[in-house]
Amino acid sequence: MTPMASPASPLQDVVFNVRTYGAVGDGMVLDTAAIQAAIDACHRHGGGTVVVPAGRYRTGALSLYDHVTLYLNAGCVLAGSQDPADYPVISSRWEGSEQLTYAPLISGSHLTHVTIAGQGIIDGCGQAWWQAFKAGKLAYPRPRLIGFNDCTHLLLEGVTLRDSPSWTINPVRCENVNLHGLTILNPADAPNTDGIDPDSCRFVHISNCHISAGDDCIAIKSGSEGEPPERRLPCRDLTIANCTFARGHGGVVIGSEMSGGVQNVAITNCIFVDTDRAIRIKSRRGRGGVVENVRASNLVMENVLCPFTINMYYGCGAWGDPAISDRGSHPFDQGTPTIRHIHVSQVTANHIQVAAAYIEGLAERPVEDISFSDVTVSLAEGSSPDFPEMADGLEPMHQAGFVVRNARRVLFEKVRLIHQCGPAFDVHQSTQVELISSGAAATDHGEAVARLVDSDEIFLHACKAVPGDGPFLKLEGERT
Repeated sequence: MTPMASPASPLQDVVFNVRTYGAVGDGMVLDTAAIQAAIDACHRHGGGTVVVPAGRYRTGALSLYDHVTLYLNAGCVLAGSQDPADYPVISSRWEGSEQLTYAPLISGSHLTHVTIAGQGIIDGCGQAWWQAFKAGKLAYPRPRLIGFNDCTHLLLEGVTLRDSPSWTINPVRCENVNLHGLTILNPADAPNTDGIDPDSCRFVHISNCHISAGDDCIAIKSGSEGEPPERRLPCRDLTIANCTFARGHGGVVIGSEMSGGVQNVAITNCIFVDTDRAIRIKSRRGRGGVVENVRASNLVMENVLCPFTINMYYGCGAWGDPAISDRGSHPFDQGTPTIRHIHVSQVTANHIQVAAAYIEGLAERPVEDISFSDVTVSLAEGSSPDFPEMADGLEPMHQAGFVVRNARRVLFEKVRLIHQCGPAFDVHQSTQVELISSGAAATDHGEAVARLVDSDEIFLHACKAVPGDGPFLKLEGERT
């Protein structure tokens, strides 16, 4: 069957049907060689479309080429083999550094104009991989479902991706990446099954996707400090629009491997349901890199644990190192990360479980230029006091408001909290903090709406002091 071309995803005229090359599609026969033969024939022709008709095709790792479209017809399932022998061992960036890994189910390197499209399903059959990983039985890191290195003009459109052995989509050092209309479904307890992880990429467009993952739904990365500096390219110029996120440790996450830096990220028109966090930035001493120019707007959240998190004490790669968790000031050097120019607006967050936000910079490098505008957060009454981010180096909290530590130039404008137990704005060791037309509903806990601890250059105006048991403003610490 020849796929119909569309303006959104034009397909080449020449078609190579995998059944012509011997694919059976009964879910039992290993069809790797036949599918790869069709791809190779398409490549020899100079490009075209490889069509996979309806059926269940069990396959190991496949390699794509320039100007090749892999089109999955409705009713087609590409089912990944669960035998590690069907995945060659390759050298690839994984979790921030180059190392040997099992090859992705579908991959390519140094390619241009490659497309995966259609109404079919790519099933990673990850259960066996997750069990082997938990038991420590794998010689190398698990396969990703789709991985491309050093490619340009990538398009993934329409397909459903499920049960990935590890990360689902992982472009590394790619440019002009378009991910549109995808459905990604991984179980909540499947380890490290991120949805989309752009790594040191540029011009990435993610739109109209639905992602439910066992880890972060989208994680933006740029390598770790262990790589040579010339390999740590920034991840920059990304748009994320019209997406829905269900479950996952984070909806849109930056880090923790961000030594190359992350710049220019726009997140808009998205819905987050049952995620641990919604917008999350994480790093630590030693990582280096600059995260800047991130804008998130027009967001709706429901039953999220903590909508906004900026954590510069996330110990990935150095858990247990006392220098990472030390809240005192350390010397500033190339390994000191920078997070600045982060702006959030037009947000409605309901039934929030733990806190409205937790923002913590380093004593030697505060987070800088952070704003929240037109944001309403309603915390769930009677929610669990357990705070899952304790493993991240953060303190336990229960129905907290905006908790800010070590920050400079923070703006809250038209921000309202409902049902918080502690202060709505709990600011520590920070400077140049401004509250405009912001406040909170009354509580029965005697807490102040705004609590300032060892902070200075604070400007509060046009804020509403609602009736309650506690004061509007509480000042503590010698520096305040």
